[in-house]
Amino acid sequence: MSDPAAPLPDEDDADAQGTLAEQLFRRLTEAILRGELPPGSKISEPLLAQRYGVSRGPLREAMHRLQERRLITRSANQGARVVEATPAMLDSIFAVREVLEGLAAREAATRLGARDLEMLRETVARHEAQLAGKLPAEHTALGSADHDFHFIIARASGNPLLIEMLCDQFYPLLRLYRSRRDNMALRTRALVEHRRILDAIEDRDAEMAELLMRRHIAGARQRRSEALDGTAPDKAPRGAGDLPPRG
Repeated sequence: MSDPAAPLPDEDDADAQGTLAEQLFRRLTEAILRGELPPGSKISEPLLAQRYGVSRGPLREAMHRLQERRLITRSANQGARVVEATPAMLDSIFAVREVLEGLAAREAATRLGARDLEMLRETVARHEAQLAGKLPAEHTALGSADHDFHFIIARASGNPLLIEMLCDQFYPLLRLYRSRRDNMALRTRALVEHRRILDAIEDRDAEMAELLMRRHIAGARQRRSEALDGTAPDKAPRGAGDLPPRG
C-alpha cells in the first residue's frame, strides 16, 4: 500500500490538475476513513498542500469533492473539519441504504452473471473462513467480506446510478460507522443473512432478495446505532437470519 502522506507527482508531470485532484481526493478519503485525520479535526489547507506537495487549486477541488461526499463539513466560523459520526447522520444514511441495497439485490437477482455469482459464493466462503480463523491475518481485515458482498451485489445490479450512489458515496461513508464492538454472534448472524440473500439471488427470486436485504440492512442499522450511543444488546436483533430455511 502506498504511503498516504507521500507527495503526489509534480504537477508538471500530470496530465492535468484534475488528475492531481483525483489522486489527492482518494488519499484524503483514505486518511479520513483510517482515522489519520480524526473526526471533528480542523483541516488546514496550507498544511495539506505542503504535506502532499500540491498547489491550492487541486487541493480545493479535492476538498470540494470531500464535502460532496459528506466526509468534511465547512462553516463560516470554523472552516473545514472532518465530519463527526452522529446518530442522526447514521439514521439518515441507513434509511436510504436500506432502500438502495434492497433495489440492488432485486436487480441483481435478475441480472447477475455467472462471474459475479461465483464471486458472491467465494465471498461468503471467505466470510465463513474468517469466522473459523482459517485465513491468514492479511485476509481477515475487519468487515472486508461484508463490504465485498454488498459491493458485488451493487455492481451486479447493472444500474449505473445505483452503483455510483452505493459504491462511490454510501460505502466509503459507512466506514466511519464501522463498529469495533461486533462480537462473534453478530458476525455469525451477518453471515447467515448473507447466505439467505445469496440463496434468493441464485434462485432468481427478486422479491425475496430485496426483502432479505432490507431486513439485513435494518438489523445493521440498529446494531450500529447501539454501538454509536454506547448501548449493547443482550441478543442480536431479529432479522433475516431468524427466518426458517428456504425450500
